[in-house]
Amino acid sequence: MFFIIILAMLLSVYASWKVSSNYRKYSQVLASSGMTGAEVAQRILSLNEIRDVTIHAAPGHLTDHYDPSNRRLVLSEENYHGQSVAALGIAAHECGHAIQHNQLYAPLQWRMAAVGITTMAGNIIPIVAIGGMFFLSFKIVLPVLAVAFGIVMLFQLVTLPVEFDATARAKKILLSTGAVTQGAEFNAMSKVLDAAALTYVAAFLSALASFLHYAMLIMGRRDDEE
Repeated sequence: MFFIIILAMLLSVYASWKVSSNYRKYSQVLASSGMTGAEVAQRILSLNEIRDVTIHAAPGHLTDHYDPSNRRLVLSEENYHGQSVAALGIAAHECGHAIQHNQLYAPLQWRMAAVGITTMAGNIIPIVAIGGMFFLSFKIVLPVLAVAFGIVMLFQLVTLPVEFDATARAKKILLSTGAVTQGAEFNAMSKVLDAAALTYVAAFLSALASFLHYAMLIMGRRDDEE
């Protein structure tokens, strides 16, 4: 378990650095198509006959996401207006989620269904971890934290195929639409998306390590009591 915790920490740091460095580097590489992230997103949605998803610009750095509840595709201003291979890759990735939603892609449906309970678990963790140590016994605190981190871990596990599939869709779509060309542009865009995918692996390993930590504490206490 200690190995998993160290691996999760190292991978998290590496993934964050990789995303930042690759995005910073390839946001300076303009796509020869001259299209912006918003234009690519609109073209992809239109080609897939998705007409009920709106595209919006949002302030902030890498605030890009797809909101299935409101059917909104949100791009950070730098990617909404940007013409770099990084901007087009991220826009296409978010469109991948919109296509998943439109096609009722099962892992996305599972993740959407789990958002409520995962949010609740995430809110419980700091309350129990900090306050519970003073007011509750370990017999209550440890199982609650184990269950909460277990829920988060399962959510992160379901997130992996959702994100990997969206990335695969983005790469295929950008080539088919001619938004990026085969070769240097495609390779640069792929490096940005592949680095972003690492962050989800790191998040899963972190949640897994936390779950295993509390599960082992529970088993250890049971052994001591016996």
